Order: sequence, then structure tokens, then C-alpha cells
Amino acid sequence: MPTNTVEETDLRRLIIETAAACGEAAHIGGSLSMVELLNVLFGSVLRHRPDTPDWPERDIFILSKGHSVLGYFAVLHSYGYFDRATLATFQTNGSALIAHPIKNIPLGIESSNGSLGQGLSYGLGMALGMQKRGEDRRVYVLMGDGECNEGSVWEAAALAGELGLGPLTAIVDQNGFRNDGANTLYAADKGPNLAQAWAAFGWDVHEVDGHDSTAIKAAFDLARTRTDQPSVLVAKTIKGKGISFMEANNDWHHNRITQKVFDDCLQELEV
Repeated sequence: MPTNTVEETDLRRLIIETAAACGEAAHIGGSLSMVELLNVLFGSVLRHRPDTPDWPERDIFILSKGHSVLGYFAVLHSYGYFDRATLATFQTNGSALIAHPIKNIPLGIESSNGSLGQGLSYGLGMALGMQKRGEDRRVYVLMGDGECNEGSVWEAAALAGELGLGPLTAIVDQNGFRNDGANTLYAADKGPNLAQAWAAFGWDVHEVDGHDSTAIKAAFDLARTRTDQPSVLVAKTIKGKGISFMEANNDWHHNRITQKVFDDCLQELEV
């Protein structure tokens, strides 16, 4: 199991380089916002073995915000699940690495994903099986805050709370945007915020700065001690984090990186 994280700047550079090389539009903003969350998870929390991806005692990670798969692939490559040549096939004909994750255990991809709002239900079922078998394993599900507008998320949240699913940890990448603009559903003037909503369903809630690796690790450690209720990290993040002109700019939800943009990105990441 890895015990050290890689450099976040290296992950962001890898995201930009891979998106530029594929020559097509990619979901960049949401990939950049979740870098620290995935890096801490894969580097120092998740029980996994890149050299034995089907290890029976491994924890399970599910990317429910599947459109941000480029950030996921960058992390899988960086932790040794596949080489740079495989990563370079992203969004090319015949590749196993397309615009949404397709289950491929040898490559470290635990679940397929299409429509948003499905990952928590999938993870709930896996966590319930672990709990019934008395296994010392966990399931981690990463979602977006826009995805939390889906009713299926709250159906799963209600059931997980009712069942006291200790093996289940959700992670909400709260970058404040969805596909069509700002996500205001959980704004202070509209009723319960995200943390309050999860707590109402019986979850152990941890609000964190989604770019503070130390705080993220501490929250994951606390979540792992819970055996009688599911846990959730509500992580406040910045969409497009790390590239100034992409930060909090929803134009980069899904876009193509031109040569000029590529050069500007690398210049910022070299500082």
C-alpha cells in the first residue's frame, strides 16, 4: 500500500498535458478541483496494491462524478496502475481510458459510470456486503456538489444512514459549479447546506478545505474510526484549481486546450 503522496503540481501538469495531447475537449475544471482529495486518498488512506489490483482485502474507490475521470486517470498512473503510454491513449479509438470510467480492475478502475448520481448507491451495496461479511474494508465514493442535486443521491444517503454503514465514506467535491453554471441549490438562503443535509440523514460529517492535504488526511482518519454510521467529507474546493484563468471559471467545465492555453498552463505550473 502506498504511504506517500505525489506532488499535486505534478498531477495538475499531467492533467493538462493529457488533455492537450488528446486533441479533444475534456472535463478539466472538475479534474483539477479534486486533485488533493484523490492524492491524499490514494497516497495515504486507501488500502490498495497497484501491483495486485485485485487484492481481496483492498478498499474500493468509486468515482461517481465520472466526467472528471481525467483527474482519476492521472492519479492511477501516478500510483503505478498503468504506464504513461497507456495514459496517452486517453479519449482515442480503442482505448480503455475514455471520457467516463469503464470498469477495468487490472487498470485500477473499480466501477463504470455514466449518468451522475449512481455511484453512492453502488458503493452502498458494496459496503453493505463488507459489513455483513465482517470485513475490515471500506468503500470511498467521490461525488460533485452538482451531482447532489440528484434525488438518487439522497435515497442512498437515507438508506446508508438507516443501516449504519460504517464501511462507507462519501466525499463531496464542493466546487460550487455544475455543467450549466453555479450550483446554488444548497446556498445559505435556500435552506439546509450540504453538511446539514448529510447530517440529517444520520451521517458523520466532516467539513474540510478540499485543498488542505493535512486537513483532508485528518478527516479521513476520523472517518475510518466510525463503525456505526457512514461518514462524509464535504470538501470546499475551487473548480480549475491551480490555473489562475481556470479557477472558478465554468468555461473550463468541458473545453479543449489549445497550444496557447497549454503554454500558459505550463508556465503557471512551473512557478
